[in-house]
Amino acid sequence: MSDRVALETEPAENATVAGLLARVGQRVRQAREQRNISRRVLSESSGVSPRYLAQLESGAGNISIGLLCKVADALDLRIEWLVGEEDPWTSEALHMAEMYRQAEGPVQAQVRELLLEAAPGGRRAQRICLVGLRGAGKSTLGRLAGAALDVPFVELNREIAEVGGMPVGEIMALYGQEGYRKLEADALDRVIATHDQVILAVGGGIVAEPGTYNRLLAHFNTIWLKAAPEEHMARVRAQGDERPMAGQPEAMAQLKSILQAREALYERAHALLDTSGATLEESLERLLALIAQEHFLG
Repeated sequence: MSDRVALETEPAENATVAGLLARVGQRVRQAREQRNISRRVLSESSGVSPRYLAQLESGAGNISIGLLCKVADALDLRIEWLVGEEDPWTSEALHMAEMYRQAEGPVQAQVRELLLEAAPGGRRAQRICLVGLRGAGKSTLGRLAGAALDVPFVELNREIAEVGGMPVGEIMALYGQEGYRKLEADALDRVIATHDQVILAVGGGIVAEPGTYNRLLAHFNTIWLKAAPEEHMARVRAQGDERPMAGQPEAMAQLKSILQAREALYERAHALLDTSGATLEESLERLLALIAQEHFLG
């Protein structure tokens, strides 16, 4: 039975590989001709032998990724332009991507905002997510804001525990960081699927997972709750958790290091609320005002 499956699938696989090789060869040849570069000159600038280049351009060269990178560099092309299905000389999407890559940061931010707003299933209007380090007040402020606005409040860690069938601490001990992150992504998808209107509080490290964080930004109006490191530490300790204080001053130095490392990621949030030096009542008032000002609930 297995031999029959292999015989049935091999022609399709061979056709796919042949099509890829033919596409790469045609694009290398087209790029070389457009730049008026002889095969000998391309060979010298890329370090790939003329024989390899001839085979490559004919569609018969099973060239390695390393050598193809050299050819792409010599032609001043991105390697994905040579292997992708879209034609780099006619694809509007690829040209837009290249323009985005070369644009200044503020322009890129505007483009991202427009695309996220228009993306199918990417509606953020009725969802809010609070991000920030542990001790930022995400759970406390999120719960109070939800009550004040009559909006459901959800803690992602509780969803993770429900998806995993055990407390988060046990999930970490049993499956490690990788297993936790997978359940975190699954739990986020569940919140998106089941809540059109919600205030969500997430763990501080979610921003370090690019795929999960990008999905969060696409489906939620995100607010970074920011505070001084000393306040983060004091709030966690006030909750009765002495673990962050173990090994002081090393713990404070580590906290500052984490905040510094994640700052650029937290800054991708759609809004910022600095709660440094503010009472709980003041922070809640500012949060509600920010939500109204930014029309985060429509």
